[in-house]
Amino acid sequence: MTQQAQMFVPQNDPNARLGYWLHLPANYAPASGEPWPLILFLHGMGERGDNLELVKIHGIANVVENQPDFPFITVSPQCPDTVTWAPDELDHLNALLDDIITRYAVDTSRIYLTGLSMGGFGTWYLAARNPERFAAIAPICGGGPVKDAHRLHKTPIWAFHGAQDDVVPLSRSEEMVAAVRAAGGNPRLTVYPEANHNSWTQTYDNPTLYTWFMEHKLTS
Repeated sequence: MTQQAQMFVPQNDPNARLGYWLHLPANYAPASGEPWPLILFLHGMGERGDNLELVKIHGIANVVENQPDFPFITVSPQCPDTVTWAPDELDHLNALLDDIITRYAVDTSRIYLTGLSMGGFGTWYLAARNPERFAAIAPICGGGPVKDAHRLHKTPIWAFHGAQDDVVPLSRSEEMVAAVRAAGGNPRLTVYPEANHNSWTQTYDNPTLYTWFMEHKLTS
């Protein structure tokens, strides 16, 4: 099994629980001192709850399940079914990342963030709150806090959306991209002309995304 089920309990919120899948690359060897890039993946609304298997249906957790040699540490948490990633779980996600960094050999200059639908919203919001934390982000069919978009002007962004999306309108990605550009950023937006809400399968199946992630690294 390439991914291991884990449970995170935030120290400052002991009543909270955040189950997640953890994938470590095949060559991961903490004793070597080699740090590894990390992808934090945020699923969509349909995968909320307490059945962690749901998280594997789409996105990075699905990719890793079929590619055990995937060369990133991946963390794929599950959102409780009574809340959403943004704004409810942002503090817990930050605490989860802090915990992972203390326990595993993470290259903190290469932490990447991506998510789909509800997780696309979570990606925009979490990155806008902590732009110094992520080397690059890839929000898919989501929207974000336009008033805070200026905080992302230095963050490499590649957003994706289906032109026919009747769940989250394309305009939600367009307005965030436009706001970041207006603040001096240079975000990319890929629009799939024939895609409806599912603009994530072809995105996560494309190796170019992961090459693009690795082109970006935080500098002090």
